[in-house]
Amino acid sequence: MSQLNPQQEIAVQHVEGPLLVLAGAGSGKTRVVTHRIARLLDLGVPATDILAVTFTNKAADEMRTRIRTQKNAQVLACTFHSLGARILRESIGVLGYSHDFAIYDEEDSEKLLKSCVDRGKEDMRAIRHAISVAKNDLIPPEKADREFADIYQLYQRKLRECNALDFDDLLYLTVKLLQEHPDVRAFYQKKWRFILIDEYQDTNLAQYTMAKILVDAHQNIFAVGDPDQSIYSWRGARYQNILNFERDFPGAKVVTLDQNYRSTNLILKGANALIQHNGDRYDKQLWSALGEGAPIAVYVAQNEKQEAEFVANRILKEGLDYPLNEIAIFYRTNAQSRIFEDALLSRKLAYQIVGGVSFYQRREIKDILAYLKMVVSNTDLISFLRTINLPRRGLGASTLEKLVEEAAAKNMPIFVFCEEALDHPALFKLGAKQRDGLKNYVRTIHELRAKRASLPLHALISEVISTTGYLAFLKEDPDTEQDRKENTDALMGKAAEWEQEAENPSLLKFLEELSLRANLEANSFVPTVKLMTLHNSKGLEFDVVFLAGLEEDLLPHINAKDDPKAIEEERRLCYVGMTRAKRKLYLCSTTYRYMWGTSRFMRPSRFLKEIPAAFLDNLSTATLRLDTPMEAESASFAPGDQVVHQEFGLGTVQKAYEGSFGLTYEVLFPDVGTKRTLVAKYAKLQAYPS
Repeated sequence: MSQLNPQQEIAVQHVEGPLLVLAGAGSGKTRVVTHRIARLLDLGVPATDILAVTFTNKAADEMRTRIRTQKNAQVLACTFHSLGARILRESIGVLGYSHDFAIYDEEDSEKLLKSCVDRGKEDMRAIRHAISVAKNDLIPPEKADREFADIYQLYQRKLRECNALDFDDLLYLTVKLLQEHPDVRAFYQKKWRFILIDEYQDTNLAQYTMAKILVDAHQNIFAVGDPDQSIYSWRGARYQNILNFERDFPGAKVVTLDQNYRSTNLILKGANALIQHNGDRYDKQLWSALGEGAPIAVYVAQNEKQEAEFVANRILKEGLDYPLNEIAIFYRTNAQSRIFEDALLSRKLAYQIVGGVSFYQRREIKDILAYLKMVVSNTDLISFLRTINLPRRGLGASTLEKLVEEAAAKNMPIFVFCEEALDHPALFKLGAKQRDGLKNYVRTIHELRAKRASLPLHALISEVISTTGYLAFLKEDPDTEQDRKENTDALMGKAAEWEQEAENPSLLKFLEELSLRANLEANSFVPTVKLMTLHNSKGLEFDVVFLAGLEEDLLPHINAKDDPKAIEEERRLCYVGMTRAKRKLYLCSTTYRYMWGTSRFMRPSRFLKEIPAAFLDNLSTATLRLDTPMEAESASFAPGDQVVHQEFGLGTVQKAYEGSFGLTYEVLFPDVGTKRTLVAKYAKLQAYPS
């Protein structure tokens, strides 16, 4: 007990009845949970009477290890899905399954669903997602939405015929079993008399219901969580479960852990001020005994390249005091990583993408680059094989293998052989569907080659995406579609930026540079700067954190724009990112950002405005104004200068002259044409950094 603060001790000393531990970020909740289990063991509670439920296998393993080390006891600590599998293995017979049921992974589940309905892959994924949501919301087939209820029912019947469960059944069928069979319910309620649940704010309806049933007889539930860190509604989490704890368990005791052992006070004060703008929450004020520390640094760049350059240069500086392993960059979407990867690579700073794939190794980036390689090459076999069925063109593996063999036997480049095979059908035998598919592919490559000379590089990439129907291909996986679309946009942004900087830019040079970058990444060694989305930052901590892209439509994300509840979750996401920082926190945003195929004016995130200025240190070159864009320092431009306009995007100054309203510019904007009378004092052109 000497290791615990007073609030932690109150929680650990609690024995019977419902207890909610509101564990703020960095407040030592894992210590409290394991000490609570140790306390129960000291009181003589058998280890077999204790159940601890977590959300990840890693957390469960850590809990088991700590208890084994402290008390040499084997306590059941597992995830909700593992708990469901355990209960079903023992008792599923009453539901009509045998105990040796198989558990299907996602691929197995999709194959079985495909046998239930003849739909396109896009529809299949949507139906699979709808069934998953229904199960986690405890909706049986007969009560599901009409458009997929019959398919859902047939899918469940086929699962039973195969004596198989999908991953969602591990929760759905466990709840069904406990609800419909009183004897089974009573057995498990008696089996575990003390139940601890971690990250209670992340429970979905099925998990919440399972827990509530299991504790119903004795009410000995010890729930730990923080509604301010609920960021997973998109996968079914209901933060209301923790807010309703006292309603669900009358007489429940609530203990707040507000002493933070991770961060300095100014970081916590800024985070406290931000999260207080949310309505649905338990009020708490995190504090630390680690001192005030440095204020939260704020930097507003003119564009995302300047933002990345600032971050990379600051990392070089912070790296003198902190190991690279203790420095992290957070962002809202995966597509944002590209610009930071480039900035770090140019400074030979090793990095690691946490919970994701490096930008240039992502499938959609490699797909588009493979198409670009086919634009310049007849012989690139790897790029040919990667693109020939994007989208599917009816050319199976055996046909392609023979095609490649024949081309090699005749010593012909693969693409040239395809052209010859179409011109001379006797050269290579193809079915009608295969011939049409190959003809479509060859025609597509010819069209792109014809446009190569007349289009700037970023426009050629856009043409690849539209001509090949690549966006339709991405729709086949609704769960990743938006992320991958944002990555293709980021590739266009990279191309536009590279064209402005490169000497004699060409497609070949561009592909060469990206190949070199990909190889540099593969050879990176630890220690490394960590790059990750805000969602992946949950549960981690770093000495120095850079939180980038604090702009409206990015953080908060555009998908949350018209939904107050979604905005609150975006604010919680920002709060989670801020509270990962131990010693230094940087908040960054830009005035312009390349998004959706063009350079766009960005407004500062409302979250920046919600942090009092007393906790902030402005590192920007101009006066920090978060209600409007930063005032640009007065500047004049000469012909050839690159400038950015709020509405028209990136352009090149053609002429500067004195008009009736003062200094006036003629500017060529690739997307909208030439604007001949842009008055300097009204147009507020921004310099595009060199």
